Amino acid sequence: MNHNLTGWHKANASGGNGGCVEVGDAPGLVGIRDTKNRDGGTLVVGRPEFDAFLSQLKADRLR
Repeated sequence: MNHNLTGWHKANASGGNGGCVEVGDAPGLVGIRDTKNRDGGTLVVGRPEFDAFLSQLKADRLR
């Protein structure tokens, strides 16, 4: 399914080892994919769910 995800980017803090994911945006959605295998599939989640996930990461609650 094509969600017209655009603006793919990865974190500025990503290292040079290639073990990164990147995110892309579409209205109300966020796509997440592996930078080493961009054609291997994309996990697409709702923007509210992705924002909640990031909040939990930033609060260090996902250990």
